[in-house]
Amino acid sequence: MDSVFIALARLVDLVLNLYIFVVVARALVSWVSPDPYNPIVRFLHNATDPVLYRLRRLLPFSTGGLDFTPMILIFLLYLLQGFLVNMLISLGRSFSGM
Repeated sequence: MDSVFIALARLVDLVLNLYIFVVVARALVSWVSPDPYNPIVRFLHNATDPVLYRLRRLLPFSTGGLDFTPMILIFLLYLLQGFLVNMLISLGRSFSGM
């Protein structure tokens, strides 16, 4: 049972790391004027726009044309990653002691 939680922790860690890279790529692409019909640009927008839109509605952190919501999202993802991964690893270790 312990290896299931540790494997799940690694999977959650990997998925959150990949999503952080997608958010960073989305922020970098927004600095240039990309072709909106490019499949990579469309993927980045489709993968991040729902979360960024909700975050922008909750926390309007746009100042002078600069949008800080990707940085806030990355910070929140790191917090979530640290909490979930550590919780799953500690659950795995507690079951291994039984």
